Amino acid sequence: MNSLGFSKPAKDTRVVVAMSGGVDSSVTAALLREEGYDVVGVTLQLYDHGLAVQKPGACCAGQDIYDARQVADRIGIPHYVLDYESRFGQDVIDDFADTYLRGETPIPCVRCNQRVKFRDLLNTARDLGAEALATGHYVRRLGGERGAELHRAVDPARDQSYFLFATTQEQLDFLRFPLGGLTKPETRALAERYGLEVAAKPDSQDICFVPDGSYADVVAKLRPGAIEPGEIVHVDGRVLGRHEGIVHYTVGQRKGLGIGGIKGEGEPLFVIGLDAPARRVVVGPRRQLARARVLVREVNWLGPALDAGEELAVEVKLRSAQPPAAATLRLTDGDGAVVTLAEPQYGVAPGQACVVYRGDRVLGGGWIAGAEA
Repeated sequence: MNSLGFSKPAKDTRVVVAMSGGVDSSVTAALLREEGYDVVGVTLQLYDHGLAVQKPGACCAGQDIYDARQVADRIGIPHYVLDYESRFGQDVIDDFADTYLRGETPIPCVRCNQRVKFRDLLNTARDLGAEALATGHYVRRLGGERGAELHRAVDPARDQSYFLFATTQEQLDFLRFPLGGLTKPETRALAERYGLEVAAKPDSQDICFVPDGSYADVVAKLRPGAIEPGEIVHVDGRVLGRHEGIVHYTVGQRKGLGIGGIKGEGEPLFVIGLDAPARRVVVGPRRQLARARVLVREVNWLGPALDAGEELAVEVKLRSAQPPAAATLRLTDGDGAVVTLAEPQYGVAPGQACVVYRGDRVLGGGWIAGAEA
C-alpha cells in the first residue's frame, strides 16, 4: 500500500496536482514527485490575466500561472494550463453577484471548489488517466468504516475544512490532501528544501477576482443598474438614513453603517437583516442578532446515515472564523436541515455556510437560508 492508499508502487500511480502557483500546491506536487508518483501538474486559468496581475497574492491567473510552470519545470513534471474562464465566470462570479443581490453574503471559494475544481478539474484528472487529484488544502482525508472521511487539518490556524463542506463522497474518494498533517512553517521549509522560488510567496488574500477588495464594484460591473440606494431602517421602524446599495452590507456588520448611534440610547447598531426586494438595510442593537435556529439548504451529507426527522448532536460553524457551537441537527425532506443551537449565536448571515462537525470530522454542511430567534 503506497502513501495515497493504492495497492501498487508509487511510480505506477498517476496523480494530478491542482497547481495554483502558490507555495501550498507547489509543495504538494514536489512531495508527491519526491515519493516517486507519476505527477501531472494542472493549472486553471480562471479569469482575465490583466485583472489578476494588478493584485499581489491573487491566484489562478497571470503571474501565478508562470510560477506554477516554473515549479513544474524545477521538479520535472509535465504541466498543463486549462482555460476554465467561461465556467468560472458562470458558476462562481455570476453566482457571487446574484447572491449579493438577493441580500445574502456569498462564499465564492466554496463555489469554486464545488463547481470547478472538484467537479470539472476532477473529471479532467480522470481523463488524464489519474487515480487521484491532489490539492494543497489544509484538511485531512482519513479512512473510516464506511469509506473516506473528511477531517480538520492538524494545524487549527490553517484548517480549511469549512470551505470544503460541499465535497461529495464520490469526490472525496478520489481526492488527496498531502498537507493536512503539516503547519504552514513546515510547508515553507519544505519549499525551501526543494529549492522552489515560491517558498516565500505571500498567501492569497481575499477573493481572487476582486482586485481591490471592492465587492460592490464587481457586482455593479456584472449587474449594471442593480445596485440601487434605499433606506436604513431601525428594527422599530424608524428611518435612520440612506444607503447606496445593500451589497455594501452583511448581517452582523457594525462598522461603516454611516449613521452613527441613536442619540440618547448609547447602544451601537448592527445590521440585523437585509430586505432585498424593498432595498432596506435593517439595523438594531446586538441583542437583536441572537438566533437559536438555523435553516439550511443544499445540504451535502458525509456523516452517518440519518432518517428525515432524526436528531443528531453535533457542532456547527456558521462563519469560517468563528469557533464551533454545540447544536442539534435534523435533516428534512429533500436536501434541507434544521439546526437548533444550544446557545444563541450572533451574526448568522444567509448565504454563508453552516458546516457540521463531530470532533475533527466534517459530517457535511449546507448554505444558510435563514435563521430564527
